Amino acid sequence: MNIPKSQLPRIVVIGGGFAGISLIKQLQKSPLQIVLFDRHNYHTFQPLLYQVSTAGLEPDSIAYPLRKIFRKHPDFHFRLAEVLSINAEEKYVETSIGKLSYDYLVLATGTRTNFFGNKNIEENSMPMKTVPQALDIRSLVLQNIEAADISDNSEEKKRLLNFVIAGAGPTGVEMAGALAEFRKGILKHDYPELDENDMCVHLLEGADRVLLPMSPQASKKAQNALEKLGVKVHLNTFVENYDGTVVTTKDGKSFTTATFIWAAGVTGAPVKGIEAGVVAKANRYKVNTFNEIDGYKGIFALGDIALMTSEKYPYGHPQVAQPAIQQGKHLGKNIKRMLANKEMLPFSYFDKGTLATIGRNKAVADISKFHIGGAFAWFIWMFVHLWFLVGFRNRVVTFFNWTYNYINYDRAARLIIRPFNKKK
Repeated sequence: MNIPKSQLPRIVVIGGGFAGISLIKQLQKSPLQIVLFDRHNYHTFQPLLYQVSTAGLEPDSIAYPLRKIFRKHPDFHFRLAEVLSINAEEKYVETSIGKLSYDYLVLATGTRTNFFGNKNIEENSMPMKTVPQALDIRSLVLQNIEAADISDNSEEKKRLLNFVIAGAGPTGVEMAGALAEFRKGILKHDYPELDENDMCVHLLEGADRVLLPMSPQASKKAQNALEKLGVKVHLNTFVENYDGTVVTTKDGKSFTTATFIWAAGVTGAPVKGIEAGVVAKANRYKVNTFNEIDGYKGIFALGDIALMTSEKYPYGHPQVAQPAIQQGKHLGKNIKRMLANKEMLPFSYFDKGTLATIGRNKAVADISKFHIGGAFAWFIWMFVHLWFLVGFRNRVVTFFNWTYNYINYDRAARLIIRPFNKKK
C-alpha cells in the first residue's frame, strides 16, 4: 500500500469520524507516523445528514476531504480501504489493499444501523448513516412526490405521500420536522395540483416520549412543536414489519407508505480479530479510563465504539459527537505523555449539553440545569453546528444556505441527481 518506512513509531487509526479526526489533530506535531484508514475519502458531519436528505443542503456542505485536513502533516498517510481484520499478536491490520504493521492501534469505527435482526425492515427501509444513503432518501422523497403529482389513483397517491419515520431520537425528530416544513414551504408552490394536507408525516417511537436522551421538558416542547407543524407522533409504538408497502406495528397499527425511514437505533461496528474486548449486548469495546481495550495492550477504542462505564455513565457515554471529540483529544494527549515516558491520565467527560432542532425557529436544548426551547435554542443549535463543521468553506456555504432558506422559505437542493431504485 506504499506506506514509507519510518524510524518513528507508527500509529494506525481506523475511521475518519469525529473521534479519529480529533485524535490525529492532537498528534500532528508529535514524532509519529500516522496512517488513517477509511472506506470514504471524506469526513462526514453526521448531525446534518438529515438536511441533505430533505434538500436543505448539498452533500459537499457537510463532507470534507480527509487528506486535505492533514495535508500539512509531514508523516500523515491516508489510505482508502476497508479494514478486514486485526492480528493483535503479530501487530498488523489486514485491509482490502494489503497488510500493515503498527506500534499503536486506534479503533474509531463508530456505529452502523441496527435493524434488530429484522430482515424485511433491513431490505425495504431507508437508513441514514452515510452521505450516499442521505442522497438516496432525497431522491426517493422527490421521486415519490413527482409520481403522486401525476397519479389518478387516490390510494396510490396516499401511499406515495405518506412518509413514516421510525425512531424519535434527534435524527428522527429532526427528519420529521424537516419533512413537515418541506410540505408547508415547498409543496403548494412546486406542486399546485397537490393538496398540502395529502402529504402526511408519521413519527413512530417505542418509548413514551420523543427525544428520550433529553429532559422531559425538552421532550414535551419538541413534541408540541412537531404537532404544530402537522407531524403525527405515535408513542409506545414498536414497528413489527415493513414489506415495502405497509408498516405494521406490534399494537396493530398499519401505515401504507412508499417511504419508510429507519432511525430507530444503531449498533457498534467492531473489527474482526478483536472480539474478546466486545461487550455483546452493546456491540462496543469495553475500555478502561485511558480508552485502552480490555485485554489488549496498545490498542485503543474511541467514540461510539468505546464503552467506558462509570458511576455516572453505567451504560457508557452517549453515542454522539462530543464524547468522541473529547476522547480523541484526550487520547492524543495521553499518547504524547506515553512517548515522553509519563503516566497517562484518566478520561473524564464534560457534558456540554444536548441539542435538537425541529424546524424554523424551533429547537430544544438541555444545557446543565437549563432547559431552553424556541428561537433562542434554535440559534444556539445553528451556532454549535456551524462551529464544529470541518472546513471554512463548509461553514460559509452552510451559513448562506441556511440564510437563503430562512428568508425564502425554500430548500434549494431538491434535485434528483441520481434516481433511486429499490433493490428487488
